[in-house]
Amino acid sequence: MTSLDTSLREHVRILGESLGRTMSAAHGEEFLEQVESIRTLSKQVHQGEATPQQLSESLRQLDDEALLPVARAFTQFLNLANAAEQHYRARERVVEDYRRGEQPGLTLLLNKLLEQGVAPQRIAEALDAQRVELVFTAHPTEVSRRTLIQKYDALDACLARYEQDSSEKNRAQVLRRLEEIIAQAWHTDEIRSQRPSPVDEAKWGFAVIENSLWQAVPAYYRALDEQLLRVCGQPLPLDAAPVRFASWMGGDRDGNPRVTARVTQQVLWLSRWQAADLYHRDIDQLRAELSMHQASEALVQRVGPVREPYRVLLGQVRERLRATLDWLKAQLDGKPYDDERILFDVDGLREPLMLCYESLCECGMQVIADGLLRDILRRLSAFGMSLMRLDVRQEAPRHAQVLSEATRYLGLGDYAEWDEQRRVDFLLHELTNPRPLLPESWPCSDESREVLDTCRVIAAERHDALGAYVISMAGQPSDVLAVALLLKTAGLERSMRIVPLFETLADLERAPRVIDGLLSLPWYQTYTRGRQEVMIGYSDSAKDAGQLAASWAQYRAQEAVTEVCARHQVHLTLFHGRGGTVGRGGGPTQAAILAQPPGSVQGRLRVTEQGEMIRFKFGLPALAERALEVYTCAVLEATLAPPPAPRPEWRELMNRLAADAVASYRGMVRETPDFVPYFRQLTPEQELAKLPLGSRPAKRKPGGGIESLRAIPWIFAWTQVRLMLPAWLGSDTALQQAVARGETQALREMIEGWPFFASNINMLEMVLTKVDLASVVEYEELLVEDALKPLGAGLRDREQQLVSCLLTLLQQQELLEQVPLTRQAISVRNPYIIPLHQLQAELLARVRACEQQGVCSANPAMLERALMVTIAGIAAGLRNTG
Repeated sequence: MTSLDTSLREHVRILGESLGRTMSAAHGEEFLEQVESIRTLSKQVHQGEATPQQLSESLRQLDDEALLPVARAFTQFLNLANAAEQHYRARERVVEDYRRGEQPGLTLLLNKLLEQGVAPQRIAEALDAQRVELVFTAHPTEVSRRTLIQKYDALDACLARYEQDSSEKNRAQVLRRLEEIIAQAWHTDEIRSQRPSPVDEAKWGFAVIENSLWQAVPAYYRALDEQLLRVCGQPLPLDAAPVRFASWMGGDRDGNPRVTARVTQQVLWLSRWQAADLYHRDIDQLRAELSMHQASEALVQRVGPVREPYRVLLGQVRERLRATLDWLKAQLDGKPYDDERILFDVDGLREPLMLCYESLCECGMQVIADGLLRDILRRLSAFGMSLMRLDVRQEAPRHAQVLSEATRYLGLGDYAEWDEQRRVDFLLHELTNPRPLLPESWPCSDESREVLDTCRVIAAERHDALGAYVISMAGQPSDVLAVALLLKTAGLERSMRIVPLFETLADLERAPRVIDGLLSLPWYQTYTRGRQEVMIGYSDSAKDAGQLAASWAQYRAQEAVTEVCARHQVHLTLFHGRGGTVGRGGGPTQAAILAQPPGSVQGRLRVTEQGEMIRFKFGLPALAERALEVYTCAVLEATLAPPPAPRPEWRELMNRLAADAVASYRGMVRETPDFVPYFRQLTPEQELAKLPLGSRPAKRKPGGGIESLRAIPWIFAWTQVRLMLPAWLGSDTALQQAVARGETQALREMIEGWPFFASNINMLEMVLTKVDLASVVEYEELLVEDALKPLGAGLRDREQQLVSCLLTLLQQQELLEQVPLTRQAISVRNPYIIPLHQLQAELLARVRACEQQGVCSANPAMLERALMVTIAGIAAGLRNTG
């Protein structure tokens, strides 16, 4: 195995030694020796020189008081290892893992496009028209506290100084600062005392922009302009922004009762306040820099014959931003405020800045114009005046409930009992009716009032602050028309993007018919203005049918919806609801985008980025620059040089694979009586609800079973015990049956020639590398009743057979031969994760004994806290959760 980068090893060593000194100071040298003994034994287990049972026995001998600090020790080391790796990735610009020789880059792509005969002007036009929107969402299993994330970011700055400064004196100062930060982290609780509110989650998203993307966006566009000047002879227009940002934080109310109309309004105001504050700081700095006296006639006419015209104009802009901040503060405080200087839209800020830019260029000072001023203009194009456009998401049944109450109130019958055609006829009639559907005040349930209040917030807000209205559980055209009617009822006089979200296997199969039905309605065609957005859900479809079958259903749904929109001459934007893990559509960005059906991208893409992945991709400016480059490149390539369509025989084979996979997956998850008891006994699924993670509940219905469990904790629970079952169950049967039918060569050809299939196989290979069957056995031995253990043995056998089958298909000796960084990262962490697994299993046994039998060996609160720490540590070690 290729060794880890020398500097990365050195940084891990430095951080680990500092942590050791911190622990020794806090708990004594004997405790440090105890932790080191466990680590050494764990490493021997990993290398096959000791048995898991020996490690398990060593951990069982720990005093009750030692359980929590030992769990914290291994968790902190994993967090520090992550910080070191994050620094390495930022320095080397490796934001995601690809096979050797396949790291995507703008220079390589532009050269490739030119070689393929794509004209430079077409490249420039495609980038100018490109619209990639990254939609930040809160993560219900984001385990790291914001205060600790800030400390790990401070470690990154220290490591950078340590690398750049060769002075022994200065390095010693850096090391002292490192140890201070590590001590701060050690003496800080890893676990939140309470769940974050939706507003807290939104503030976390704003912090990512302030601390990283505010610097990364203009830096990235500088690099992009250099490449475009080389290839196309022109930079990107200053008002262009191929990558923009949106958010669900504070707008996603699907199953989250804590997101109310009031919360959404507050987040909208806070977002605009944060943007105005950042621009205010920028303008203050720019005003200090632009001390020049020479100016264009247009600028002189604007400010008069003054000595420092740029400062005068920017002083006026600064005052307008100050008035805007005061107005937003008054809005948040519920106080009246009026000032004619308030900046409401982008043009109000862009116009004076462009006047300064053009004046500087006209007077021979372009080098100054292309400094901070150009950066601010780039930020303005990317972030606007609201920082991130806010989407609103609500489930279709909530809209139907409002209309059902309304039609009963109006004496029209019960909307809930009508068939689809009657619903559509009613909705279209009311949408074209100039009178309002309902009086402003009418007796309705609190739930319906909340939906209408949200619509009123939307109607009162400026359009550039809002993104889309996403409908989860959408299944028919009336679900979309219902939202349009409710928005009209609330007073919205403009069109809003209304986006149906298709999630389950049945939803995905129904999607083309729903979109065709909508676009066949003349009223709706006019409403959309020639553009339709459709969201594809990855989480629930994979939970419903297994990863392989869901992936193929998503692909076919995108193909069909693309064809429907082309037939209706409507421009389609696909919105991908991807998560961080394989079971939720996760994976390297470029591979995922190029795996989409040919013709489905066309320069436009929306995609969710969730909690922990936001931090891993965008948490540091250098990483964020690289992530922006990858998105831009992937969408440009998918638009100008899309991969070929799959061969007919590949599609037929994929149909067989999917059918075999879904039958196998559902046969286990839905039809095996012992499966649910096994899942609940083996994993910490029940205990996850106690961990104060995101603001959203773990279940849509508190009393439900597996079917009501959200996809994220479903995957999280299996990840904790290292079986990773949602990502591979079903794929094992499908691939083995294909091999048994003599289709090995066809599968290899699909891996080689079809990006969609190759992406699925690559992700399967990655997730199987993270499986640790020895840990699964330890959980089973302690937690699962004997009658259920044969089911576990069967699952482990299936996983091993899948690994063997996959290695045969890939003609490899070990998994991830071609992606060494990922394999090394997993391997180097295992000695620290394995003790956490065994501690977690022991703690689960003790916590359950307390709850079920009243037998407590220690303070129950301490046991639960130690358990929560192991959950956080394992999540940190594996770098993804749900």
